Amino acid sequence: MSKLDSKIPAGPLKDKWKNHKDHMNLVAPNNRDKIDIIVVGTGLAGGSAAATLAEQGYNVKAFCYQDSPRRAHSIAAQGGINAAKNYQGDGDSTYRLFYDTIKGGDYRAREANVYRLAEVSANIIDQCVAQGVPFGREYGGQLDNRSFGGVQVKRTFYAKGQTGQQLLLGAYSAMSRQIGKGRIKMYNRHEMMDLVIVDGKARGIIARNLVTGEIERHSAHAVVIASGGYGNVYFLSTNAMGSNVSAAWKIHKKGAYFANPCYVQIHPTCIPVHGTQQSKLTLMSESLRNSGRIWVPKKIEDSVAIREGKLRPENIKEEDRDYYLERRYPAFGNLVPRDVASRAAKERCDAGFGIENNDTKEGVYLDFSTEIMKKGKEAAIEKHIHNPTDQQIYDLGKSWVEEKYGNLFQMYEKITADDPYKTPMKIYPAVHYTMGGVWVDYNLQSTIPGCFVIGEANFSDHGANRLGASALMQGLADGYFVLPYTIADYLSSDIRTGAIPTNSGAFDEAEKEIKEKVEFFLNNNGTHSVDHFHKQLGHIMWNKVGMGRTPEGLREAIREIEEVRNDFWKNVKVPGDNDGMNTELEKAFRVADFLELGQLMAIDALHRNESCGGHFREDHSTPDGEAERDDVNYKYVGAWEYQGGDINAEVLHKEELIYDNIEVKTRSYK
Repeated sequence: MSKLDSKIPAGPLKDKWKNHKDHMNLVAPNNRDKIDIIVVGTGLAGGSAAATLAEQGYNVKAFCYQDSPRRAHSIAAQGGINAAKNYQGDGDSTYRLFYDTIKGGDYRAREANVYRLAEVSANIIDQCVAQGVPFGREYGGQLDNRSFGGVQVKRTFYAKGQTGQQLLLGAYSAMSRQIGKGRIKMYNRHEMMDLVIVDGKARGIIARNLVTGEIERHSAHAVVIASGGYGNVYFLSTNAMGSNVSAAWKIHKKGAYFANPCYVQIHPTCIPVHGTQQSKLTLMSESLRNSGRIWVPKKIEDSVAIREGKLRPENIKEEDRDYYLERRYPAFGNLVPRDVASRAAKERCDAGFGIENNDTKEGVYLDFSTEIMKKGKEAAIEKHIHNPTDQQIYDLGKSWVEEKYGNLFQMYEKITADDPYKTPMKIYPAVHYTMGGVWVDYNLQSTIPGCFVIGEANFSDHGANRLGASALMQGLADGYFVLPYTIADYLSSDIRTGAIPTNSGAFDEAEKEIKEKVEFFLNNNGTHSVDHFHKQLGHIMWNKVGMGRTPEGLREAIREIEEVRNDFWKNVKVPGDNDGMNTELEKAFRVADFLELGQLMAIDALHRNESCGGHFREDHSTPDGEAERDDVNYKYVGAWEYQGGDINAEVLHKEELIYDNIEVKTRSYK
């Protein structure tokens, strides 16, 4: 008998969420101010949850390690947010969004959760428009949509190339209103250090004031973790440098199962690595694949000449360009899902056709010349310009592209000094999003009662690969439209509990452990910086637990990460003290967690003898290089239970995935 109870409601798929809401226990409005809720993380998921719960009347304590919720990494999402509105009349529907998401995740997501996500998606757009989010609009004033990878309809709403920023400002404005009313207590520059469990329930956290160094106790009737993903385990990723796994990993060590850690998304349109001292990668929005065509030279000698600076890409003739996504996947072309596009780029570069002059020769082109000329000709016709010159067509097309993507092009030019209107962008896959995370049931509750996990921090909605523009959708769906219902069902039994005291033995023990670890780091007097160990870990993870994985490489990774872990605890050096800001101390705690997580990721990848989505095992591929799933033996969620310091001893629990409403079949975009 599995320990995992997903609590999926009975009944037809399309009625599950409605019926579930109809039969949940409620907390009456006059009782909500008796309930305290802690929200850790104030990105789109945490910010929307905190604002909504406070609006409903609960007492909310919100924690973020940044100096403001406006700096959450959600701000970096550029391309858009999905919703099944069918404004384009091109055949979209709730079911199609549900199906595309399940298929895009390679049939490794929970059916009921994904359908609910698709169902509430339309409400998100209405909510955000009411908040004043400046979505792009068509000439007549209707909200505009664009396409994203893995779908054949236009369902992605966008605010130029700043969608995440604008959505986050909407959530932040809702939070600010509640902060002003005193319903949200905002703790900026605070980091959760541990979860406190009292009588088997999550009842608070230990936090560190990152400005003063003070260790604080905070109690609540429930704790919500909305701390994002763990992509920075690879050191180089598209994530903000402060993004980390610590909140999720701390609750894992207190009893929350960690699900599918091997499912990592490699995003195909990142600016390539340019040097060994780089500490951050920059993402170019997937929305650019709407208008850009991805290619490498057909001739290896042309690739070599480009790398050596002897040939410009603009000078390569059309017939000498290999638009390899269009060649391999004609039905979707440049809009195949991210995992497919990433592997295809790796295959071309591994074959010697890479165009970037870096250590690994890894890079391909994203070219807008075709779109510029196409849109220029359309604009010329619209403006009744007869026999336009090539320059007129180019100028008109450039204006159209600039209106759609201008800030992205400007960002690229500032980073690379190349004008992408004239010279194709250089891109290459990089670690971006993590589909794995804390296991939660249908109510978004972890295996620890009273500890809920939302947004990217949980595993629930994307399976083995996330479709573009679905991260913002999940974060806001969880925060605005799911958690406020499900957490009330749990909290309905707490209206007579009263305030949770912080002077209990559980709080004493948790605080003691954190203070002892702080003292250890500050007094260890090792020989290497925290970044030294983080880079070592990242090198192992990218090369052996990255885009292509083998059993031999994964076994080596498990052993090598353990060696780095042991060396870290012996030789890490953390300068400074604990009486004020100490960013090296912050990083030490986070990297300690990354080292444990990295080992579990390799273990999870080794046990899953199949390829699916972001988990590509080179020993499980079809003759033409596509992922080869094993639905007979691996159609389940793998949830790991912590067993102490030896990560190799973690226990695997399986939640079988049952598909009653779709046909599970080989994923094809050809």
